[in-house]
Amino acid sequence: MKMNVLLGGVALPVLALAAIIPAFAQSTGTDAVEETVIVTGQKSGKGGLIKPETVTKTRSTVDQSYFKTQTAGQSVIQSLNLVPGFNFTNSDPYGSSGGNIRMRGFDGNRVSLTSDGVPLNDTGNYALFTNQQLDSEIIARATVNVGTTDVDSPTASATGGSINLNTRKPDQEFTVRATGSAGDYDYGRGFLSLDSGAFGPWDTMAFLTGSYQKYDKFKGPGELEKKQFNGRVYQDIGENGDFVSFGFHYNENRNAFYRNLTQLAPAAAVVVAGDLQNPNAPSLPGQTATFGFGYDNFASCTRDAPTNAVGPTGIDNDGSTTLAGGAENILNPGSCTNYFGLRINPSNTGNFRAQSSFTLGSGVRLTVDPSFQYVLANGGGTTVVSETDQRLRGNNLITNLGVDLNGDGDIRDSVRLYTPNNTNTYRYGVTASLIWEIDDNNTLRAAYTLDYGRHRQTGEFSFLTGTGDPTDVFGGRNGGQINTADGNFLRGRDRFSIARLNQLAISYNGSFDEDRLKLALGVRLPYFERELNQSCFSQNGTSTVLCTTEVPNAPLANGNLTFPGRGTTQYIAPFSANRKYDAILPNVGVSYQFAEGHTIYASFAQGLSAPRTDNLYTPIRNPVTFAIDLNNADPEKTDTYDLGYRYYGEQVTASAAVYTTKYTNRIVSAFDEVLGINIDRNVGKVDLWGFDVALAYQPDWAEGLTLYGSASYIDSELKDNVPLSATTFLPTRGKKLVETPDWTFGTRAEYTIDNLTFGLQGKYVSKRWSTDLNDEYAPAYFTMDASVRYDIETEGWTGSYIQLNAINIFDRGYYGNISSTNNARPQDIIGSLAGRTGSAPTYSIGAPATVQLSIGLQY
Repeated sequence: MKMNVLLGGVALPVLALAAIIPAFAQSTGTDAVEETVIVTGQKSGKGGLIKPETVTKTRSTVDQSYFKTQTAGQSVIQSLNLVPGFNFTNSDPYGSSGGNIRMRGFDGNRVSLTSDGVPLNDTGNYALFTNQQLDSEIIARATVNVGTTDVDSPTASATGGSINLNTRKPDQEFTVRATGSAGDYDYGRGFLSLDSGAFGPWDTMAFLTGSYQKYDKFKGPGELEKKQFNGRVYQDIGENGDFVSFGFHYNENRNAFYRNLTQLAPAAAVVVAGDLQNPNAPSLPGQTATFGFGYDNFASCTRDAPTNAVGPTGIDNDGSTTLAGGAENILNPGSCTNYFGLRINPSNTGNFRAQSSFTLGSGVRLTVDPSFQYVLANGGGTTVVSETDQRLRGNNLITNLGVDLNGDGDIRDSVRLYTPNNTNTYRYGVTASLIWEIDDNNTLRAAYTLDYGRHRQTGEFSFLTGTGDPTDVFGGRNGGQINTADGNFLRGRDRFSIARLNQLAISYNGSFDEDRLKLALGVRLPYFERELNQSCFSQNGTSTVLCTTEVPNAPLANGNLTFPGRGTTQYIAPFSANRKYDAILPNVGVSYQFAEGHTIYASFAQGLSAPRTDNLYTPIRNPVTFAIDLNNADPEKTDTYDLGYRYYGEQVTASAAVYTTKYTNRIVSAFDEVLGINIDRNVGKVDLWGFDVALAYQPDWAEGLTLYGSASYIDSELKDNVPLSATTFLPTRGKKLVETPDWTFGTRAEYTIDNLTFGLQGKYVSKRWSTDLNDEYAPAYFTMDASVRYDIETEGWTGSYIQLNAINIFDRGYYGNISSTNNARPQDIIGSLAGRTGSAPTYSIGAPATVQLSIGLQY
């Protein structure tokens, strides 16, 4: 029996020569069908960044031998940043603030993320939360499909590809690992892992891990804190590869936001001669030029003290901005909008998941992967509410005159409240496959997926302390609700949604000509349904809601409602509705090994992304039939074609792919000519094409040296102008996609001599447009990271190490994530003499040079 204690990672995995190992795709069924071949003579996985793939599509695999060289506690998604066709902009040096994915021009919402087959995209808006993923120490490998998904991918959103994370198996021997890390910005992290080894009458194996990290923001006030627990129990059954596995994951984040900044403050649109205006009108310096890259949220909050008095001095106003500088002056009560204690992102997430594979008979296998997920999260927020706000007065405006929110004995004030929008999700799922291996060369599979999410979105207001901090990070949801005069409670959102995916997938895999020719034919049949339940009154034609117990006036002739004291604004009563989407999505590929180590492949796949929940909660009273219409946007669809080449040899592994993607039914906010208002709708097409290249080299002349490089090029084109009204259009035709660099390059050199390993890696990202009209961009940037690791091989302590990591070693300043807009500068509008005022995009600031030291012990 062997005992181990490891700080910072796991030992380099032993690669079995001439072995066949699972490809670790997104589900147990796909694992059973696809295989990766490790050829005799492979040198330690060429740094863990490029693997010999045999699937008939563009795929990259990154494994633990690379993850362990990266910064401890970092998001695993950051560790995929050298994969060709993939770009990730991290929001801080250690990953707890999240970041933004771009894969071949598609944003993260259009990329499927799974962990052991469990879909992790939000059920409502498909968002990916990269700061909540598994600790990288327990991830065996991650596979990235760029442009396509697996045929059984459990998703109603992925049109741009998939990322599949796979948890390692427990060790066969009793092992304890621990990690201690410290770094810049008061960073501290501890990681502890316990593997049981084989125990009991059936040699059951299990592990349990826990981690905790906390550090300061690199700019501005506030901390980032994360707790995580993981476990897995694994049981082999028989001699046919059958098994049962149970795992769990729990992650808790308490994060203060970084403040995004503008480059420019655009001037208003000015019409000049005829239908012309100057698109190059001078713009004022933005926040980065005015305040510097270090500008952030405020460290304190000024609030009006409660005073019960007469005259103007007795009126308290937490939202006043009477002093110069407005909300940017910290002495104004209105500056609390930018107080770091209210710019927070608390989240509690977790899941239980199982995987299993059973041999039912000769050549017949059943795999079943059930799961359950829990999410509770919000993005902070604050609102100033008058004590005589009609929502507080409730159902009797005559007798209910208001509520004393600040306890000063009057109802004359405007009081700042904590107003987060909470999302609480209970999600149940199962992916199952019935696989028939007809013979050694032919396999059929039928797969079924159920993904059922109960999505509760609420906005219970609650009080702030005297310093402006929330009494509870989840607001009034956990108690402390603000009662209205009629006994109800004040809230800003109240809706319940169900997202239900039923999906059937059928596939055939064939191997011919002594395994040189491979054929994969599949079809995915998703049937997706959204059930919508709005409990608040909705403004006609907008997503703005009024959550109140006020009694409306008699209905108008069209069925809409108005309220006493609220003028002529029309509202639609609370409603329920359903939306259904289905498609037939082919997923086919072919590969041919035309010489030893040389393979070409081609693939075609269709993808679908159904409209998001938020896009659908915009009710519109039809002006003709008076019926309630919801957003009827069609799902987004893609057709992706890939042609690729792979080479695998003793010293070199290489891959190259050229692709094109045709994007139809892209959903944006645009004008509906029939209804006469702006809603989310389909506005046209986007064409993409590009190529990806990756190369790894281990020369014989330099024992221990591994060189890796990747390059990607993307050309994107918007094919249509976006309508702003029935007769006017934003001239977007011919423009490029926002946030999508034309060129990205990744490189890594790793050199091992005796017990020392040196690593140096870099990423270049060309300029990225930050507006649909391509009139402002984030400049190109290049960052480089370095690492030094010493592996301890003392008897009984094998696997222990000391590791130093440094990111952005040249301390380059750059823009990270982009919050894009239509246009930054004044712009001509097609069909109108009036100009359009610009709206400044905002940017996160890339992390500066950061150093971290980790000590790992394994005994």
